[in-house]
Amino acid sequence: MTQPYMDWDAAYRQDTPPPWSIGEPQPELARLIEQGKVHGEVLDSGCGHAALSLALAAKGYHVVGLDASATAVAAAAATAAEQGLTTVTFAQADMTDFGGYDGRFDTVLDSGLLHALPIEGRQSYIRAIHRASAPGAVLFILAFATRPFGGTTPGPTGFTADELRDTVATCWTVDEVRPAKLYGNDTPAAGGPASLPGVERDGAGHITMPGFLLSAHKDG
Repeated sequence: MTQPYMDWDAAYRQDTPPPWSIGEPQPELARLIEQGKVHGEVLDSGCGHAALSLALAAKGYHVVGLDASATAVAAAAATAAEQGLTTVTFAQADMTDFGGYDGRFDTVLDSGLLHALPIEGRQSYIRAIHRASAPGAVLFILAFATRPFGGTTPGPTGFTADELRDTVATCWTVDEVRPAKLYGNDTPAAGGPASLPGVERDGAGHITMPGFLLSAHKDG
């Protein structure tokens, strides 16, 4: 969950985790797992430090985590090895144009990647994950609403519900777009979202920001 054109490796080389790396799956996606909506082989798209991939592997799912950052991928693989998780693998990839997985995944989870991509790369990304999915696969995208940090704070532009639906519907059959919350680490920095007045907090070290959860499927 961050702004376009940033140095992803630099973000993951910091002494403290980046704001979007909260050490656990985003609550909206954790609920999907609990509800049994994740099935088959899973793509964690833009996995980062891969808390989502690791949680799924711990439950026995077969997971592939892909991310543009080699630093994040190496850290995720090391954590999986430390935890003895053998059903998850990680690889660096250009998420707007990756191959080698055609027709493979039954579930695709996007925990804040789409809104961080340059606008001109979003359709290439939607096509890439569609190509990597099996017929009948399901897709869940958690994305920021429009300007979640306000009009002057740096960050992704986000989407309206209709913009998110239209972006994904070029390849996928969209089933639902509903309001959702995204969580970030409560680490105030000058000009950052956590320093803004009125930011909501959950009392557990996180700020919360408005967004949407989109669910879709690939026609079989």
